[in-house]
Amino acid sequence: MTKTERIYAIRKIIASGAVASQEELRRSLTGQGCQVTQATLSRDLKDLGASWVPGPGGGRYTLTTPGVIPPLNTLLGASVTDIAANETLVLIRTLPGAAGTVAEFIDSRRFPEVLGTVAGDNTVLVIPASVRRLAALRKLLKEKLLAK
Repeated sequence: MTKTERIYAIRKIIASGAVASQEELRRSLTGQGCQVTQATLSRDLKDLGASWVPGPGGGRYTLTTPGVIPPLNTLLGASVTDIAANETLVLIRTLPGAAGTVAEFIDSRRFPEVLGTVAGDNTVLVIPASVRRLAALRKLLKEKLLAK
């Protein structure tokens, strides 16, 4: 698993539910076929801007640090929870309320692979310029929206 894929997996795990410890996160990654050391995981969490916040029943990791405004690509990346595609379209799932910002980011870059976007509250439909280049579009979106 590459670093980009690992970061993507970490983001999905944290976004899908409460992760109370690095060990819990490491076990989840192992279940997905990614062996990672605690030191690497700690660096990845720092790169993501993830932080542990106390809460009822303990605490959990979140993808945003309260009081800190991260760079745009980090902010967008923290909002994206999944990028999926079928034979013709790409669907980006985001945290609630973030889809419009992600769609605007994509539209403003005027990627030649993108014909346009349609945003809801927590999903962005990306219409490719060519279905023959759908895999390349999905890869481009992962590179631009997810942490490296």
